[in-house]
Amino acid sequence: MEIKAHAKLNLTLDVLGKRPDGYHDLRMVMQSIELADTLTLTRNDTGELRVGTNLHFLPNNERNLAAQAALRWWERENTVPCGLDINIEKHIPVCAGMGGGSSDAAAVLRALNQMEDRHLDLDILAEIGALVGSDVPYCVMGGTALAEGRGEVLTPLPPLPKCWVVLCKPEFSISTPALFAKIDSVRLRCRPDAKGAVAALEAGDLAGVARRMYNVFEDALPDRQRNRVADLKNTLIQCGALGASMSGTGPTAFGLFDSEDRAMEAREKLEDFGGEVFLTRTV
Repeated sequence: MEIKAHAKLNLTLDVLGKRPDGYHDLRMVMQSIELADTLTLTRNDTGELRVGTNLHFLPNNERNLAAQAALRWWERENTVPCGLDINIEKHIPVCAGMGGGSSDAAAVLRALNQMEDRHLDLDILAEIGALVGSDVPYCVMGGTALAEGRGEVLTPLPPLPKCWVVLCKPEFSISTPALFAKIDSVRLRCRPDAKGAVAALEAGDLAGVARRMYNVFEDALPDRQRNRVADLKNTLIQCGALGASMSGTGPTAFGLFDSEDRAMEAREKLEDFGGEVFLTRTV
């Protein structure tokens, strides 16, 4: 079976505080985009779970989230793991705040649900996904949603009006655990207006959503990386983006456009910055 694993963006991301279990309570407006990995799942007669990717540095064993998702699936179904090859053709940038690994895991759950003819509700698949990672439940659902708790408490939202997205993942990566450890001691410049973003979605107001985009993790970045993300956002705005922000714990910066021509101009400008640049659309 071949299946797509779509990248996600955080239109808003707020950290509400640290929980007794060591995690943080979050409030995020999430959005799927067309940029996607392609997974192919194939039965094998070895009885082994094997993972292969087109990127040599990614794990090809149980440390890969796609493999973890398959193992959690079999645990939930109380069945003996069967021989399965998972091949992942990566297109989503790695360590970019776009949920690439989580989306791969979610795709495996959706694929196994069909391959094993189980027809489980997405809510159940999301519960299994929560055992793999905090972003996996959203990636199971996809679309536009409000995510709370660790990210596993999901409320579907009216879809974001179709638009173009230009994004740039700089050549450096960010440590997610380090940012979460730092965020509690950082003085935040502002917080995203998630309530206003939801109201704008309900009104079908793309510009209203874009104006309210913000990610508090931008304030926790080291100075050099924060300045780089700010430069990318400013370039996007100067090229006509309705709004620009950073996704997840970064460092990918993105902008929303209602004009394909302006989006193409922004992509060309960002290519001068280096890193990985994409022009895509919302799902």
